[in-house]
Amino acid sequence: MVEEKEIREALQMVEDPELGISIQDLGLVYAVRFETKDSGLLCEIDLTLTSPGCPVAPEIMAAAHRAILTVEGVFDAHVNLVWTPRWDPKVHASEDARMDMGIW
Repeated sequence: MVEEKEIREALQMVEDPELGISIQDLGLVYAVRFETKDSGLLCEIDLTLTSPGCPVAPEIMAAAHRAILTVEGVFDAHVNLVWTPRWDPKVHASEDARMDMGIW
């Protein structure tokens, strides 16, 4: 059985190309859900971006999709782009990511 932890570990490899920090450490992955389909396990995530005008949004979403599919047992993945709640690095980012960004 695939667990959320495995998905989040795979997403650790996906970096925001502008910041050079993983989307997981930035706190951009809001939710991970699973659904069993006839063809296998579907993993769906809610992902936000650092700003609505992010020029690399398609790149980040595609990289997240590819990372999820590397997890053994996952047949398909959906990446939902969400804007609520609005991303706030002081709230969502890990302590290491905040330090890397100079946010104390």
